[in-house]
Amino acid sequence: MSPPRGLPDKAAIKRFIDEQTGPVGRREIARAFGIKGADRTELRGILRELAAEGVIGRGKGKRYTESGAMPPVAVLRISEVDDDAVLYAEPMRRDDEVEAPSQRITVLPDKKGNAELGVGDRVLARLQKKGRGYEASIIRILPKGPDRVIGVYAEVPGQGARIRPTDRRQKSDYAVEKGQNGGAKRGDLVVADVLLGRRHGLREARVVEVLGDMDDRRAISLIAIHSNDIPDVFPPEAEAEAEAAKPVGLGNREDLRHLPLITVDGADARDFDDAIWAAPDDDPKNKGGWQVIVAIADVAHYVTHNSALDREARKRGNSVYFPDRVVPMLPEALSNNLCSLRPDEDRPVMAVTMRLDAKGRRLEHKFHRAMIRSAARVIYEDLQAAHDGEPNEQTAPILDSVIEPLYGAWSALMRAREGRQPLDLDLPEMKITLGEDGKIADIHPRRRLDAHRVIEEFMIEANVAAAETLEEQKMPCVYRVHDVPDREKLLGLREFLSSLNLSITLGERPRPELFNRILVKAKGTDQWEAVNQSILRSQSQARYDPENIGHFGLARSRYAHFTSPIRRYSDLLVHRALIRGGGFGNDGLRDDEADRLAATSEHISNTERRAMVAERDANDRYMAAFMAERAGAEFEARINGVTRAGLFLTLTETGADGLLPMRYLHDDYYQVDEAQKALIGERSGARYRLGDSLTARLVEVNTLTGGLIFELPSETAKTTEGARGRPRIGKPRGEPRKEPGKRGTARKHSKRKGKRRT
Repeated sequence: MSPPRGLPDKAAIKRFIDEQTGPVGRREIARAFGIKGADRTELRGILRELAAEGVIGRGKGKRYTESGAMPPVAVLRISEVDDDAVLYAEPMRRDDEVEAPSQRITVLPDKKGNAELGVGDRVLARLQKKGRGYEASIIRILPKGPDRVIGVYAEVPGQGARIRPTDRRQKSDYAVEKGQNGGAKRGDLVVADVLLGRRHGLREARVVEVLGDMDDRRAISLIAIHSNDIPDVFPPEAEAEAEAAKPVGLGNREDLRHLPLITVDGADARDFDDAIWAAPDDDPKNKGGWQVIVAIADVAHYVTHNSALDREARKRGNSVYFPDRVVPMLPEALSNNLCSLRPDEDRPVMAVTMRLDAKGRRLEHKFHRAMIRSAARVIYEDLQAAHDGEPNEQTAPILDSVIEPLYGAWSALMRAREGRQPLDLDLPEMKITLGEDGKIADIHPRRRLDAHRVIEEFMIEANVAAAETLEEQKMPCVYRVHDVPDREKLLGLREFLSSLNLSITLGERPRPELFNRILVKAKGTDQWEAVNQSILRSQSQARYDPENIGHFGLARSRYAHFTSPIRRYSDLLVHRALIRGGGFGNDGLRDDEADRLAATSEHISNTERRAMVAERDANDRYMAAFMAERAGAEFEARINGVTRAGLFLTLTETGADGLLPMRYLHDDYYQVDEAQKALIGERSGARYRLGDSLTARLVEVNTLTGGLIFELPSETAKTTEGARGRPRIGKPRGEPRKEPGKRGTARKHSKRKGKRRT
């Protein structure tokens, strides 16, 4: 029904209400549209209809808001911490359940920079509409007592037993009454239930599990495992199923055992789930073309729908990797044996055969279940050395027949890649190597060889082929999706790049090559690393989803994970879908499994993020243990984050991350310049900017939490032309200097370099 004459239509009224920063009354709406007299009664009827239809929301006092609008004050739960230590939140109901937010809620920094807040913490906040979401200003932080705590058992003379938490957000110890220590000894790492009572002003706790001696470096990964609720013990029924598994016969599988497929992995790999082969295409119509086979362990044959193994694999979502151990998705009887493509042993696989033209374009492909017999297990360094003219005893016999064709096919794929222009970030990653005593023996950047790129491009092409096949077959698929960058983040990136005299033009839909051009311009400059990090932080986070939106970073319109079913549940689901779509057996994707793909995709996206957090936490603690004996030393560092909490630093030598708190910059009063990603002194104009190099002194190490605290040597403090005298390092003039706390509690910058998951 059209509105009465002289009145705006419903769409115009809704648009006006949506554009307001808070609830709006009927009188204000009437004034905005010049509605007078009897038409106001008609307006009231239209507003009631819109509210009844759910198009707009009803606030207090007969005021109206956009549909799903948040109240002006609400209790929020911190739900996410991004790479710049920015907090995001979700609303809480009165029963402490989380309410799905209709729009994104960004938590504004408080005077302390939110340094003590983390995922799960609750705050009372004032909300204000901002663009397409909300900004929350903290009124107060609400108390949150954990149900369980992980920490080190200690005994304090005259005060009894204590548990000192490993979580840097927990500021207080827990008291342990006699008989509640679970047999723990001083220095043991323990898991404890938090009780309701208090003793000496501390919450009480009861030890329920002793994990081991904290002095044992292997305890570091145990902290990460238990703190992040990562399952690390297989149920007996899952272990029994794995132990009962038997080798597979050829049956109806295609026999590829005559082809010299090889596996290529790192020197420390124990499970080999992919093998590759390439040869020139013998079709005269495809001159310069290639035949390629990517064969992946047939995990779906052993891990069947709703079995004990399947339930546990879904629960875990993925394997988790630490310097001293792996928490696998599947028991070792499968991951390191029957599903591992070990040399000279028959192994069942899901394989894809592809034909490429000379420019690397895939002409056709076909999936099939097959049997292979790996000709060799080669490590990356040996593969590269052989191609570079230095083969060893293992690679020399297969150099011409196997290795050179792999590089030939890869060269063709790289030509196709150059045409697509996927995002080409260069982010170094540090590798931690432990000695026999469990301590860090070496830290060095991971080498990035062409051999790594060979395998990467083969796997990407196979993943794309899997997604295309399932789409053609109209089969359900767990896509690996990567959305276009958020517009607001891109505007922030443009402002930062402008401060470096780099310009970026943002069209309606940005493309990866736009960022690549900026990276080329920044190559060889002092801001190279800062530009890489800033572009990375402007990107959306990749995730799993049954709805395809493409993969922005790879410049692919469809993409799915197919190549690692031993360590990723997503790949196992893709295998099952291919089995069903290709009619390869009765162990394909089931209807009930397909019906819950959305929930499964969300779950495994969360387990992936959980693994990343756990791996980073463990590395932080290992690094802190390594740095403990170097307190007081000075290091070359680079600023990798700028917030109200201070400067987040990454040491050049080791890649260790730490915080230079704002309290140690007391030569001036510093404000955060979001556009330049810098701290700028109000009086002196001194500036500390993302990507800047400086010398920092390590003043505090907390091996329990993994926290590193730095300060600036006086000669490092920045001055600008016209600034008077030598800058003081500390609080603004007139404010007393605070001593470092007993525990390094400041939040570490959350981005571990090089952790890119496509």
